[in-house]
Amino acid sequence: MRVLMLSWEYPPVVVGGLGRHVHALATQLAAQGHDVVVLCRQPSGSDAITHPTSDVVSEGVRLVRVAEDPAHLVFEKDLVAWTLAMGHAMARAGLALNWKPDVVHAHDWLVTHPAVALAEAYGVPLVATVHATEAGRHSGWLSHPLNQQVHSVEWWLANRADSLITCSSAMRAEVAHLFEVDTARITVLHNGIEPHGWRVRPADVAAARAEYSPHGDPLLLFFGRLEWEKGVQDLIAALPRVRRHHRGTRVVVAGGGSQKQWLTEQARKHKVLRAVHFAGHLPDRSLAALLSAADAVVLPSKYEPFGIVALEAAAAGTPLVASTAGGLGEVVLDGETGLSFTPGDIDGLARAVRDVLSDRPAAVRRAKAAKARLATDFDWAKIASDTAAVYAAAVVREHPPLGRPKIATGNAFI
Repeated sequence: MRVLMLSWEYPPVVVGGLGRHVHALATQLAAQGHDVVVLCRQPSGSDAITHPTSDVVSEGVRLVRVAEDPAHLVFEKDLVAWTLAMGHAMARAGLALNWKPDVVHAHDWLVTHPAVALAEAYGVPLVATVHATEAGRHSGWLSHPLNQQVHSVEWWLANRADSLITCSSAMRAEVAHLFEVDTARITVLHNGIEPHGWRVRPADVAAARAEYSPHGDPLLLFFGRLEWEKGVQDLIAALPRVRRHHRGTRVVVAGGGSQKQWLTEQARKHKVLRAVHFAGHLPDRSLAALLSAADAVVLPSKYEPFGIVALEAAAAGTPLVASTAGGLGEVVLDGETGLSFTPGDIDGLARAVRDVLSDRPAAVRRAKAAKARLATDFDWAKIASDTAAVYAAAVVREHPPLGRPKIATGNAFI
């Protein structure tokens, strides 16, 4: 099939897990013989002079990376305007491909406008993967105009698409409820992982251990975006309770985000600032070494559509402690492939970490079970094949005009 994907991130322009997802899916589909074009963008803050539109074939995928238009629009300050400008550039590039797709595949709300325009222009089905929701990121509250604007675009994409994909059963239920769509239209396809990418040399693991735990103290790792919904504040709050049983325990927080300063203040408040190291964004090689060096990866998310970082920890063979938020409850099987706790349960988090540190053989057995599961439940080749089946089954439905969605005045999940 001829597949046109749209994504607002694609390596090396990566903000979260979505970019890696689209990259893995696109390259696997290409390896299986499909003709794949990905429309994505140049780095924000650039322009058509510093970073002109490029059109290259990479790993079997035709990659069209559109330049930013001249307007001074900043993602962090002008999100909706910035998104509309990116969409306009993608629509122009998509219409100039000299190539007609069989299907358009949109990844998340930021590419809604160009995806709808291109699907209609080419007269082909629109498939959309909803990776997360605005309501979910804000625990059901859509209190501010920006939240409501994003939610309404998500609603539009979900209702306009001819077929929908979510990465977990929890997300399927969330999408059906928030956007008033039939669950029969939603296919659940998990994210995948390529385990070989997380193999590292013993010398690199030893170097990471020496850098982050020079005295051999227990070492915990969180990696991901530093946002409220990722729950790093709960890990920091639990750390004193862990250290009472396992003296010297340290936490490395790898990643960037808007909450770094607040999280630093939380570490100071709980008197563990010296035991928490904010490492920032790490290159893949350094992160892989740190993963293997850690005694446990802790994922305390309050909201998590899937939790691809759990798969990456499993690929590295590192014991997992994770909340049951969203898709994490499907990825981490409590007592089998890791230990789980209820989101926000500080005592439960601390207890699970103590159990991992106290019983290393059991933790290693769970980590091995998690790694073994990757080859069956989270194989990208199978996920790509199942995605192609969604494409093949998709048909252009009738699309009556859509009015504006109602915005919940209270919690959207109640």
